[in-house]
Amino acid sequence: MKESASILAALLGLSALVFTAPAQAGAVSDRVKSGSSVRVCIWPDYYGISYRNPRNQQLSGIDIDMSVELGRDLGRKIEYVDTSFARFVDDLQQDRCDVAMMAVGITPQRRQVLRFTRPTLRGDIYAITTKSNRTVARWEDIDRPGVAVAVQAGTFMEPVMAEKLRHAKLVVVKPPATREQELETGRVDVFMTDYPYSRRMLDTADWAKLVSPPKTFHAVDYAYAVKPGDEEWLRSMDAFVAQVRKDGRLEASARRHKLQDILVRD
Repeated sequence: MKESASILAALLGLSALVFTAPAQAGAVSDRVKSGSSVRVCIWPDYYGISYRNPRNQQLSGIDIDMSVELGRDLGRKIEYVDTSFARFVDDLQQDRCDVAMMAVGITPQRRQVLRFTRPTLRGDIYAITTKSNRTVARWEDIDRPGVAVAVQAGTFMEPVMAEKLRHAKLVVVKPPATREQELETGRVDVFMTDYPYSRRMLDTADWAKLVSPPKTFHAVDYAYAVKPGDEEWLRSMDAFVAQVRKDGRLEASARRHKLQDILVRD
């Protein structure tokens, strides 16, 4: 009990050994300290990150593993809140969850409305097309007149591709439609995604073809996100990330889910 209490105190910013200055407490840190659970926003379709298997409803992925570790370190139960990249900002700001643990890409737009821990992963943008598609064979074929390029609404790929595409048509896909449906039906020629989701396509869709950029296209860091106004809670989450990076729990999970190539090590 004494050990659990000391871990809880350190992670919640109560230990002078962890932080040199007192952090501003807010509603989230107060609720976590006084309650029995931490509410974690996840996108349950994120393969390797926070994926719910439709066959058995089991959750898996690096951020599911890390949320379990967070619960153990805090001595709190984890309650998962399903969300999407189109609405998770609102879910955090409206206090429907305490933290988003779903490999949230750090973008300038999101920095204006959220606060982030130090990064856990660092990836790039990739393209998925079909093996039978004759329009897109190489990365250089994507931004051409007549090519339809899909992105999922709310993902970091949406503003990036809106800025970078000069000739192709950008198609923003909103639920219940999916990028895969748009591609398979031929309404788009290619869709843009990230490293973890590209692994899902290669593992589960025999029709999928990966098109990788010849060099870094748009590197992005992934982290955990909280709403502004609770410095103590942000520091406690950042301390947690620092700890799992240091003690090897993050790397072990990355290897388990085949994400070691994009693990942040600096």
